[in-house]
Parts: sequence; C-alpha cells; structure tokens
Amino acid sequence: MRPMKWGLVAALCAVVLTPAAVISAPKGTVKVSDAQRKQGMAEAPAAAQAAGVSCQVTDARFIAESQDPKSKKRNKLYEVACNQNVGYILQATDGGPTTAFSCIEMAPAPGEAAKEGSLSCGLPGNSDPKAQLAPMLASANCVPDKVRGLGQNQTNTFLEVACQGGAGYIVVAGAPLDASKPAELQNCLNFDESQGNVKCELTSRATRLAVVDRFAQSANNGCVVKDRRFIGSAKDGADYYEASCQDGKGYVYKVANGAVAQTLNCAQAQGILGGCTLTDARQASADQAALYTKLAHNAGSSCDVDHYALFPMRGNDEVVELACKSGKGAIGIFPATGKGQVIDCGPSLAAGYKCSLTKDPGYAALTEDLKKQGKSSCTVSNAQVSGKTSKGTVLVEVACADGLKGYMIEYSMTPNVTAIGAQGCAFAGGCKLPGNV
Repeated sequence: MRPMKWGLVAALCAVVLTPAAVISAPKGTVKVSDAQRKQGMAEAPAAAQAAGVSCQVTDARFIAESQDPKSKKRNKLYEVACNQNVGYILQATDGGPTTAFSCIEMAPAPGEAAKEGSLSCGLPGNSDPKAQLAPMLASANCVPDKVRGLGQNQTNTFLEVACQGGAGYIVVAGAPLDASKPAELQNCLNFDESQGNVKCELTSRATRLAVVDRFAQSANNGCVVKDRRFIGSAKDGADYYEASCQDGKGYVYKVANGAVAQTLNCAQAQGILGGCTLTDARQASADQAALYTKLAHNAGSSCDVDHYALFPMRGNDEVVELACKSGKGAIGIFPATGKGQVIDCGPSLAAGYKCSLTKDPGYAALTEDLKKQGKSSCTVSNAQVSGKTSKGTVLVEVACADGLKGYMIEYSMTPNVTAIGAQGCAFAGGCKLPGNV
C-alpha cells in the first residue's frame, strides 16, 4: 500500500528522532513544598517566556539546581502548568538557552512505569496533559485516549495519539509543543507497512481498521462489513477506506475531519489508487452501467450505457458522463430521488460539462437545437461556451460547416438545459470561433 500523501510519511520514517527526556531529576515521588511553589511562581514565568512557549502560568514549581562541572554554569529546572495549553518542564542555563519539553513528552508511555531517576510532571494542573491536545486534534474529530511522545528534532515535536473510537495519528507539531497551534496529523495506518523508525504502538492495526465499521454505519448504505482495508491519505488530508460487505457489494469511504464525506461504490471508485481490491470491481462496474441505463431511460433518454465516468457531485446530484452503446454520448444528472436529466454532448457545454468518452462531440444535437430556433441552414462543426447572461442563461457559440458565420445559442438552465433562442454572430457580437469573426 502506497498512500497518496506519501511525501510526508516517507520523511517521517527517515527522520532521526531524539528523545525528549534529556534531563534528569532527583529520585523520589513528586512532592511540591510551599517554598518550591513560591520560587517557581517567581522565576518560572520568565523562564517560560525565554523558552518561547505559549504559556499563561497558572502553577509552577522549582525542581532543582545543578552546576555543570566543566562550564561551571548553573542549570535550574522548573515545572509549569499553563492555562489551556500543555504544561512543560523548563531547563534554564546561565548565559545559555532555556529549553522546554512538554509534560506529554516527559511522561512514560501508557502502561509503562517511570524509570528510576527520570523527570516527569507532578503539578495538579498537569495530571492529564493529553486533555490539552483537543484543539490540535479537532480537525480529525479525535478525542485523545492515549498519548506518547516520540521525540523532537530542531523544528518539530512528534507524538502518537490513540483516539477514542479506535483511530490513531502521528502528530507533527512545532518544537516546543504548543497545543494551540495547528499540527500535521498523519493516520497511523500509513505507517504500518512502511520501513522506518516511526510506528504506532498504542493500538493494534486491527483496532485502527475497525473504524471502517463505524464509517459504514454512518454512510447508511446497507453495508454489513465483511472485510476492511485502508487505501491511503490524500493531499487534502482526507483518508480513504474500502469495505467489502456481506451481500457481496463494496464501497470506498472518503473520510474528512473524522467523518464520512463521500461514499463511492466500487464501480465509481476505480480511479482511487486502483479502486477496490476486496470485491469484484468489474462486476460492480457492469451493475452500475445497468443502473445508469435505467436512470437514463427514466429521464427520457434512449441511451443504453456501455461505460461511464464520474464528475464531482453537484450538490446532492450525481453527474455522470455516459457512453452509449450506439456510439453517442451524454451527460446524466441524477438526483438522489425523482427523475434526473440527460443532456446530449454539445448542449452539455451549457451546463459546464464536456464529453470525452466517445468520438461524438455532440454537434448533431446543437444542429437540432438551431433548427428548433428556425436556423436550419447551419450544420454545426465547432462549439464553445461564450458566457452567462444577466438573467442566468448561458450562451454557446457555434460555427457552421459551410464556413459562413455561425450563431449564439441561448440556453435556459432550469428546470432542464433547453435552447430558448439563437442569434447570428453578425448581430450577436462576441463570437470568436474561426469563421465567425
């Protein structure tokens, strides 16, 4: 599996992460004396500012002071709790930089005991640092269940987050970590089969894939999931999942912001990284062609669909280019309920769609529209959209095969695409096709 958003995944797998917890502390259980809190509240806010962290200090403690035996410089350690942000351990060095590591990075991994002599946060405001990550994870609709720090480099902090409900992410945030700022979220499933030192360990792959069942239920398309697959992540941050169903059908779910944004059956999803692999996409495509034939006939068209291609949804309407078995083409616009409309190639330009599946450009249909407007001398040989009028109609310029000046055909868009007038280029103005100028 090669995810669509592979560049960042590969970069993360190649990066060398340095552990965040590079400072040590006195052994023993964290206990905060009045003197430690008083000194911390007096000195730590300046240290937080020097470290460049976004922290309105609500609580602080002085931890310890030491002296480097070589440089003789003093190092002071503080812990700060911040209003609506993660807490930090700060190390202030005389004449040197002040460094900051978030309480998440300093904490032992979930289920692991703290190592002897390791430093972790102990202030009451830092008892559950993962709760402060909510703003950073909002774009994925993720409520954090477990979090572990993976390390830092000079510019980034790396975390793994397991969400309530099963999803998991690698979080690429700034350094030092600031939960109020946007972060890059990469689905953990991107890393399961990659070679590198970034892996998700807080949940299993099976648990992370189980979210497909929830997406299928949300899509409400009757799919009882039999098998599930992660396809990959797109450049816009959306994730794609495939589900095969107990009834033999299959679907691809586009998930954005943690929710299903689009549902495609396997016949419609063939252009997404090779399409479905858990179901028979060829049979699905044949079934879908039969369905579009039925919808086209219901809309009054005689098109028996041989093959088709999808345009992006237009509101709640499905827009499909239809290649008919007769060799002609058309554009089908099908609502979720009720009759749709089928527009011949040619007039479909007025609706903003150009056919490409057949060799038929639809000029015959444009010629017929001219005849309906009393212009029977022109056999259309070329066409283009000219523009939209102030009343909302669309003008399509056509050229004639005899080389004489062509016409502007005016189309109404509602309720269906219909020719309502035609004017010669000699009078209409604005014509630009060869022979019309």
